[in-house]
Amino acid sequence: MSLVRKVSRWPLSWSTPAQHQHLFIGNNNNSGWLFLSNDSYLLKFKSQASNKRYFVSGQHNQSKMESDRTLFHYSLLGLYLIVLPTWISLYFLQAPYGKHNRPGWGPTVSPPLAWFFMESPTLWLTLLIFPFGQQFSNPKSFLLISPYLLHYFNRTVLYPLRLSRDKNAPSKGFPVSIALMAFGFNLLNAYLQARWVSHYKDDYERDELFWWKFLCGLLIFVVGMRLNVWADEVLVGLKKQGGGGYKVPRGGLFELVTCPNYFGEILEWFGWAVMTWSWVGFGFFLYTCANLVPRARASRDWYLEKFKDEFPNDRKAVIPFLY
Repeated sequence: MSLVRKVSRWPLSWSTPAQHQHLFIGNNNNSGWLFLSNDSYLLKFKSQASNKRYFVSGQHNQSKMESDRTLFHYSLLGLYLIVLPTWISLYFLQAPYGKHNRPGWGPTVSPPLAWFFMESPTLWLTLLIFPFGQQFSNPKSFLLISPYLLHYFNRTVLYPLRLSRDKNAPSKGFPVSIALMAFGFNLLNAYLQARWVSHYKDDYERDELFWWKFLCGLLIFVVGMRLNVWADEVLVGLKKQGGGGYKVPRGGLFELVTCPNYFGEILEWFGWAVMTWSWVGFGFFLYTCANLVPRARASRDWYLEKFKDEFPNDRKAVIPFLY
């Protein structure tokens, strides 16, 4: 049951049966409305001095806040704990989809459907969680989450659409088991990224370097996403030529690395780590490397084995001139 009070005096305080909390804000020249529910508050007030309206929201149920903080910390720990096992397992055993597809992994579905399903939590869960954050009303939080949503709109919606337009693409072939594992990871990661940006990042106004970090990271992110999308389009286009199947890609960064699409995605999440400047963003960057670097190495070996002399032996796996 909600409670509405007119605010005309400062400091303001209220109490609940379980606790007492105080909100100190403004001065005697301010007035507004306070909306209280069982576990949250929303304060709307107008400054007479500047003639501006302000909104402050938050939670005042301590037990729920502590439970959420515990969930967040253990989820973040889980993200870091799966990095090394992911790297090691993919170094020896590649996920059986795409060029590494092979039987023995259970029922399969069409690749476009699999990509849409397993990437979808990055959109719907992020949009579901975001409004409950204490920083929801801060425009900087919306700005910060936008590149993340842009990438996953492409990966969840546009990329499957491009795949579905390929008439030579198989109707099945993507293991449901792999799609479910990716779905689970995206649930974890979407929760962490959205909750950090909308709630636990509480220094938007105090961080004097926010714009420097955001703009530098955004530049890296945009370069990486452009490269990622371009490389995906080249690979999808090659499959449409000559009755489908794989061919040696050429041109652009394909002359330097086997998987510029993976290199672009690694750049994207490195830029994201710079933008967020957080353990959450850095953990996602590490996991991306653990997932894509071994797969790029396996893809290079696959091309060398399949195309032999037709594939340039000096072409690196994923990082130009290095690896």
